[in-house]
Amino acid sequence: MISFVSSFRFCAVVLALSFFCCPVAEVQASPAKPKITKLDDLPRHTYPVQGSVVDLVSSADKFAPFAAQVRADVEKDLATYDIEDKTTLKNLKGTLLKLDLLEGKNDEGRKLVAELQGLEDKPALKLTTGFLVLVRLDVQDQTKLTDLSDPVFQAAFQKELTSRANALPWDVVQTEIKHMKGGFEIVSKNLLIGEIQSEIDPAVKQTGSLSNELAAEVVGIRSSLVVSIPLKPAVVAALTDVIQPHTVAKADIWKDRAVVFTEDQKLTPVVVGIWDSGVDPAVYPNQLFNDPAVHFVAKPQVTADGKTADLNLTPEMIAKNSDLHGLAFDLHSNRVHGELYPMGDNAKRLPELKDQIKGILDIQAAVDSPEATALKQKLSSLTPDQVKPFLEDLELFGNYAHGTHVAGIATEGNPFARILIARLTFDYHVIPEKPTVEQAKKDVIADQTYVDYFKQHGVRVVNMSWGGSLKDVEDALEKNGVGNADERKKEAREIFDIGKVGLYNALKGAPDILFIASAGNSNNDVNFDEMVPSSFDLPNFVTVGAVDQAGDETSFTSFGKNVIAYADGFEVESYIPGGSRLKLSGTSMSSPEVTNLAAKLFAMDPTLKPADVIQLIKDGLDPTPKDKRILLLNPKKSVDLLKARLGSKK
Repeated sequence: MISFVSSFRFCAVVLALSFFCCPVAEVQASPAKPKITKLDDLPRHTYPVQGSVVDLVSSADKFAPFAAQVRADVEKDLATYDIEDKTTLKNLKGTLLKLDLLEGKNDEGRKLVAELQGLEDKPALKLTTGFLVLVRLDVQDQTKLTDLSDPVFQAAFQKELTSRANALPWDVVQTEIKHMKGGFEIVSKNLLIGEIQSEIDPAVKQTGSLSNELAAEVVGIRSSLVVSIPLKPAVVAALTDVIQPHTVAKADIWKDRAVVFTEDQKLTPVVVGIWDSGVDPAVYPNQLFNDPAVHFVAKPQVTADGKTADLNLTPEMIAKNSDLHGLAFDLHSNRVHGELYPMGDNAKRLPELKDQIKGILDIQAAVDSPEATALKQKLSSLTPDQVKPFLEDLELFGNYAHGTHVAGIATEGNPFARILIARLTFDYHVIPEKPTVEQAKKDVIADQTYVDYFKQHGVRVVNMSWGGSLKDVEDALEKNGVGNADERKKEAREIFDIGKVGLYNALKGAPDILFIASAGNSNNDVNFDEMVPSSFDLPNFVTVGAVDQAGDETSFTSFGKNVIAYADGFEVESYIPGGSRLKLSGTSMSSPEVTNLAAKLFAMDPTLKPADVIQLIKDGLDPTPKDKRILLLNPKKSVDLLKARLGSKK
């Protein structure tokens, strides 16, 4: 399964820069059109590629016929199918917008921007979608200049962008403006070319073609090369001027909602499963679950005649090779030892990797730090060949830090929480390992083993800040050069369904455990895209979306009918391995906020069932004043409701 783990990969940032073209408005569909109820219902398209994708995006002549074919397929799909999912419409029409702008079809581009804005439900994205596009087109009309690098155009564009950005409501758009600036500071030609060389070209060399998913990425990269990068100096300068006067952060609503327990309350200890990438036990020495029956994992030694030799295990060997605080599986779902994500030879580079992650986060938050400065310098000298190891370093450290960070959020203010470490091993490579039916079946066995372990050891609540989708499996097959589009679709469905059904049944078979999952960070409908596990509908399961410190919906959070609560998932501070603290963003951070509340409710009343806790959480939710769709977690309110209930029983 592909993990959500706080996407540290750059590709999401880079492709978002494809001139910031988000979704488009819905077209009225004829009742006779086939209705698209899930992403898998859409047709697949393929595009033959002669030579490299780098050549394709670098040459207007080579790109033109490819772009024409992509446009024809997108327009046909929009005309043929009744697509109600807004995210899908955004993606399809966003590709059309990029193509229009590349081809100089500015009037058509303006119409698409209006449609995209009409599709947006999130207030910040409604105001910033297509914002730079409209500024650029208006300045081109005013100056009659088409060369975006012309100093006269750059000066006029910078002035107009500064004026219009200052006119936007800062309390609504500040995060998007900061991320916009950070994205432009990060993007470069070498970064884009390196992304193609490391992630897209290898697939094309094996299949000779691009899927419609990769084709859309290629259109975005061409747009960034032609449109975004020439505007980089003016955008960074203008947005720096806009951001600098605003030194007051948004109000933090979460402090007044927080509940902190103390040891003198003498509540019931609660075992909390952190089903994640591993936890550094040294960070939480007083809050660890201890397995009363320490298990030993070792490969048997085989003698020359093929017989299993006596291991002669000593107590020291057992202690060294045992997981006292949970269990762990490797990437291939083999039972292994180790509570923390294995770094191998990269362990000596941890300070460097940590600084890189902090630099990325600071750039996106418009924080001028030594780490941000150092990373900008590194990015400015990055060659295409260095992009792949750089991206993999970010993902590797993200996996390493993720579980420990999540554990801190899930147990903060609760001395009665006992962390059971259920370590997964996520892949950090740009080209993931090829999914197979055999591996999917092994994953199901591992999932059931995790859940059985939870049941055996009295776990009350489990946090699952990870997930994947059918699309992830299909993309991984393509990147490994598997078959044609139709073959990949069929194989992906088989592999995905094995994992989905297996995990669903494992959770269903543990009705006394509450499982809490992150919705995802793809700004998509978890049900339409068949996200696992966040699309699950079970009486002992909760899916959580993310808002910021003021309770405003984040631009990245996924959504859908299964997302029953929203919690703080923006720049949430917690521990990372080694004991230092870092602010991370994502629904990976909002999910353990709900786990934290659930654990406190169980500590107050161990007789509660998952359904009771879910109801207490729901009864405490508050709609945001700005958007009634978003129901905010209120730990204090839920705890007070339980106190009142317990008091009435006395």
